[in-house]
Amino acid sequence: MSLLSELQKIVASSYAAAGYEGFGTVSESKRPDLCQFQSNDAFAIAKQFKTNPKEVCEKVIKILEENMIIDQVVFAPPGFINISVTDEYLVGMLHEMLDDTHLAIDQSGMGQSIVMDYGGPNVAKPLHVGHLRSAVIGESIKRIARTVGYNVISDVHLGDWGLPLGLVITELKLRHPEWDCFQDGFDADHDDTITITPELLYEVYPTASAKSKEDEVYLAQAREITAQLQNGHPGYRLLWNIIVETSKMDIRKDYEKLGVDFEYWYGESDADAYIPGLMDTLKDKELLRESDGALVVDVVTDEDKKPMPPVIVQKKDGSSIYATTDLATIVQRQQDFHPNKIWYIVDKRQGLHFEQVFRVARKADLVDADAEFSFLGFGTMNGPDGKPFKTRDGGIMSLSSLLGSVQQTSFDKLKATQENPSEQDALNIGVAAIKFGDLINHPTSDYVFDIDKFLSFEGKTGSYILYNNVRIGAVLEKMNVTKTLPVTQISGEHDRNLVLRLLRNPEVFATSFANQAPNVVAEATYQIAVSFAKFYTENNISKEEDETTKNSWLGLLQATQRILEFNLDKLGINTVSKM
Repeated sequence: MSLLSELQKIVASSYAAAGYEGFGTVSESKRPDLCQFQSNDAFAIAKQFKTNPKEVCEKVIKILEENMIIDQVVFAPPGFINISVTDEYLVGMLHEMLDDTHLAIDQSGMGQSIVMDYGGPNVAKPLHVGHLRSAVIGESIKRIARTVGYNVISDVHLGDWGLPLGLVITELKLRHPEWDCFQDGFDADHDDTITITPELLYEVYPTASAKSKEDEVYLAQAREITAQLQNGHPGYRLLWNIIVETSKMDIRKDYEKLGVDFEYWYGESDADAYIPGLMDTLKDKELLRESDGALVVDVVTDEDKKPMPPVIVQKKDGSSIYATTDLATIVQRQQDFHPNKIWYIVDKRQGLHFEQVFRVARKADLVDADAEFSFLGFGTMNGPDGKPFKTRDGGIMSLSSLLGSVQQTSFDKLKATQENPSEQDALNIGVAAIKFGDLINHPTSDYVFDIDKFLSFEGKTGSYILYNNVRIGAVLEKMNVTKTLPVTQISGEHDRNLVLRLLRNPEVFATSFANQAPNVVAEATYQIAVSFAKFYTENNISKEEDETTKNSWLGLLQATQRILEFNLDKLGINTVSKM
């Protein structure tokens, strides 16, 4: 149990003993200079019982004063109860938290599963900075959900189907008509003529896309090849598979550098087999209607205050669109995983699309009645000009280039203090800067990407947190601490504040998960680093003469490092040993 939940039970029991059953909410104090916790229920009680808030508080305080864990409990006009607990109780709760397998974090998700859809890169295109937020936010939310007990199944959901792939194959056929896959009587088991590299794909796709906008014959040919591909043309299927696997290998490299991974690498193509069954379900439930030759599903309700257009599930030429694929993917996920929740971490501009998809899925009973759909729309990563982040020439920077640039900047900073800095440390510090710079903001907020600011050892940055974690390690190494030391006492204001920060961690994760907001964990982790820095500045640990005090402080450093590194891991951030 966490400190706050334990205190909640004690305070609620005191309210009940005073005759106010069902009351006793406790929260962290907004005035830490006055107290550690507050209870503000006297106002609601006074209204219900037609009495005075002060009288309510006095009755409850009289009971709370008898509890041995309470150090101070006082009335604050007009109706607040200010509470602080004893140092001995704080030390005991810290031990309980550190001894618990889950660090006292409530396992509210135990026995439940979530499918998380994030990443969403397209085959035959490089990852770019536009893919950054989905990957960073999604990875952190996944880790936070697992921390509170959920079984999380993550899926990158590749864009590997449809006209874009038809365009690539069309262009490759023009350039390499000699490839066996383009010949009649093609034998897939004996084709060694195809050579595909990521660099080739990244040049071919924009070329083909540009041609299709100017040449109607070229576009028609690409559409025909797309149809043949989807109908099982053996040569096109083999080439498509090589394109997909080549892209996936390159995409994985960037995601690995970023510290992002997925259980499943399904693509839109994997949902294709589920579309016929989906259409049968929509037909059987009489949800389809014809509109200008297309098949649509109406999803508008009487409660809608904004336009809610029908969802097109089949175009008049018989082909499918994104909504069809997303619905078929839901069918696939339901059959494979039977999840309690399906969460999508995507650009907030796709909100209408997913609301439409969720409504069709509900009307068609594609998932269990109690399954939860959630759209986690994120804001934009902007440049210093406040507009979406671009390169100096106005283009979209590849993720590989961004990571390389940040790693080099970090490496150059390390060279100022280290003779032979590690390339891996430089990458870890750079990625930490990128991730924390994103995650400290609420996911729905836009933010300005400023790598110089993110790499600073001052301010609310990942570098600041990593630096303080390194300082802890340096002290423990200097003091030759080789075994875990217990915190046995609290000697003053600064170690008390640090202990309180650490003990808030269980509620931090509960709040972060409930609000789908990694920024809650990011902010709390920063505040732990700040509290440590103040404690470290005020207490000269190495020169402390009292061995009991010194060892207790060293134990507090160990506890702080454990929580810092635990939290950083849930943000997807790796630590370093030197900076």
